[in-house]
Amino acid sequence: MLECHLPFTIQNALIPTEQGYCTVDVQVDEGRITAIEPDLFPLKQPIDATNQLLLPGFVNAHTHSSELWQRGIIPPLPLELWLAELYDFTPLDPEQIYLSALGTAVETLLSGGTTIVDHLVLIPGQEAETIAAAVRAYKEVGIRAFVAPLLQDLSMESNLPAGGYDGVIRPYVCSTEGLLELVEWAVEQFHRPAEGINIMVAPTGIQLCSDALFAGCIELSDRHHLCRHAHLLETKAQSNLALEKYGCTAVEHLHQLGFLSPQTSLAHCVWLEDTDIPLLAKTRSTVVHNPLSNLRLGSGIAPLLKYRQAGINIAFGCDGSASNDSQDLLEVIKIGTMLHNTTNLDYRHWIKPIEAAQMASLGGAIGLNLAEQLGTLTVGKTADLVLYDLTRCSLSPRTDPLGLLIWGRPTQAVSSLWVDGKQLVANGMVSTIDVDGLKQELFQRSQWSSDRHSPTVKQTEVRYRQVMGLP
Repeated sequence: MLECHLPFTIQNALIPTEQGYCTVDVQVDEGRITAIEPDLFPLKQPIDATNQLLLPGFVNAHTHSSELWQRGIIPPLPLELWLAELYDFTPLDPEQIYLSALGTAVETLLSGGTTIVDHLVLIPGQEAETIAAAVRAYKEVGIRAFVAPLLQDLSMESNLPAGGYDGVIRPYVCSTEGLLELVEWAVEQFHRPAEGINIMVAPTGIQLCSDALFAGCIELSDRHHLCRHAHLLETKAQSNLALEKYGCTAVEHLHQLGFLSPQTSLAHCVWLEDTDIPLLAKTRSTVVHNPLSNLRLGSGIAPLLKYRQAGINIAFGCDGSASNDSQDLLEVIKIGTMLHNTTNLDYRHWIKPIEAAQMASLGGAIGLNLAEQLGTLTVGKTADLVLYDLTRCSLSPRTDPLGLLIWGRPTQAVSSLWVDGKQLVANGMVSTIDVDGLKQELFQRSQWSSDRHSPTVKQTEVRYRQVMGLP
């Protein structure tokens, strides 16, 4: 990671315990937690955390940073039509990729996230420049980043079941071999875990990827010890497509290919069959829950309580800013916690605030094969830490700190944040980049708009309604 500050001690911080809460001091040296006890002798930089809640950093385990440029403008559409509009207006300038990655990182930090997984949409013909732009942004901010170039080798016509479609399926602009070579290049250029930048293998999903692409990603993952990431069964259309393509479920097929593993995280998982659940548990794959985008696109509600009861690891993701329209992790965690109270009458299975916080921190770390380094307040672990100011009006009055944070709607709650022992947020402000300058750049490079027309949506809508049985 970036060079750490001098050793410091966080004093009088409130932390959750099995019995409730206790007040402790936390010492950090060379980027690691070295002691957690009351009344420690302070190191060189004591930090007063009185009336502040200290938690391990959360993981934004699935997003697409470049979608920032289309936040708030795509109309209510299901994923397959929403994608048609998204790609009609996708940014084509690497400088936009850089700025949107900065903005995504800032929002993640200010909602308690210290790690981000960016399933990065690549500009056609400028794939290498796209990756370099995102990496530059994350290095400047200092957030721990997993850059996951979004790979597909099938054209958009392939992402729906046939349903009587007899049109032309165009070849995709990138070859399977070229995409794998791109990932190999990105690993050589940018994969520096010790510096906080990680490259992942990240086929977009079964709907737009060949088996050859999945096989190549598995080989790269094994050879370079890379984590794996993909969308999985976000929509009913994808579930139908899998049965049509493979004669079995998508989970069964990915298991047969060998893609499922402890270092594999799978975004959405809304339309799994009950028989798929033991396979995910057996392979120790992680489900990344994206409740807001699933609601925004009408994709459905992932059966999260079933996954938890089966022992599947769960993490939270914001998803991209054009399908969530925010990168507020606390909002995602709140909705993703409460939503499932409606899916199971047995309230004993409902998610408690402390469990939600653990999913957002340790669950995210497990999905990235970092559980030994991150995710809990433990001596010896890396100091990815967040202080929440419990004197904020949105966190008042004094009741249960975690209940206020997870169930409430805290605003400007993050007072301080560290990644690898380096402070990135101080006094509620990101300190590593010029945020005011970033705001101006985002504003000046955009314009007010509410009425635009996507030609690809019109072309796709008739087929979509046909295969989905809509009048």
